[in-house]
Amino acid sequence: MKILLVDDSRAIAMVMRARLESFGYEVKHAINGEIALDFFQAESFDLILMDIEMPGMNGFEVTTRIRAKEGMEPWAWTPIIFVTATDTDTNLVTAIEAGGDDFISKTVPENVLQAKMKAMSRIAALRSRLCVANGKLQDQANRDGLTGLLNRRAMDMQLDFAWEQARHSGKPFSLLMIDVDNFKKYNDHYGHQAGDDCLIAVAACLSERIQQINDDRTAPGAFVARYGGEEFAVVIPDAPPGVHAGVAAGLVEAVAGLGIPHEKNCDFGVVTISVGAAAFPHAMGAVKALFRLADDLLYKAKDAGRNRAEVA
Repeated sequence: MKILLVDDSRAIAMVMRARLESFGYEVKHAINGEIALDFFQAESFDLILMDIEMPGMNGFEVTTRIRAKEGMEPWAWTPIIFVTATDTDTNLVTAIEAGGDDFISKTVPENVLQAKMKAMSRIAALRSRLCVANGKLQDQANRDGLTGLLNRRAMDMQLDFAWEQARHSGKPFSLLMIDVDNFKKYNDHYGHQAGDDCLIAVAACLSERIQQINDDRTAPGAFVARYGGEEFAVVIPDAPPGVHAGVAAGLVEAVAGLGIPHEKNCDFGVVTISVGAAAFPHAMGAVKALFRLADDLLYKAKDAGRNRAEVA
């Protein structure tokens, strides 16, 4: 268990730290509230032992600020025990109202301290499992159930954030709209299970290619999502001019290269995609304009014969 000990007295902190470390716990000491908040922001702790009376920011105020930081992720609640020499009823009430979980004296007997730490260790283990479970649920909520790509909701959230960042920094922004060619005919001819398998294979191919351009720094930050049905989208938040054209052409080539049979797909004989690739040299205004341009280009690619990318 990792403990943050907050106490302005180095002597008292040294004694308490030695006692806790003798139980086998890892302890980090913060000499005041400001340093404690910095530590809490930078690291993860299983328990906080908080002194009340400290110069500047007292323990109650530090606790209130910690709880405010945790507010966005309620499952990440870190137990806080106040440690003080004046365990009055008033202090106890104030401690609980500030967000504290328990209250012990600085002269707490060894066996009582050890028992409380064992209880906190059990809570820390449960909290860790809860965080993992919530992380998995969060990831599932953001993933398309069939392909495993980001779903439309998650894409919109990431897109809005990336767009605002690009707007403020004046960076370029690219969007690729992708459609599997003649997919309805594929479903009708091969069946819906084969259609699902086809979408999974195409999604994996797109994801692999986008991961490559992330890894080689061609377009760091690019991501792919399932937009809906047989449509996908690739967002490239920051890349040099012209990169989106190369990415689009590479995706068209990669999907055709899978060689998935598609007898009803024009003269190609395999599954192919059409891509509309739009780029703004500077992210300005609403992102809807970029979507409209990419969508128009996608239909242009289809009208031009499919298995191709139209770029602007």
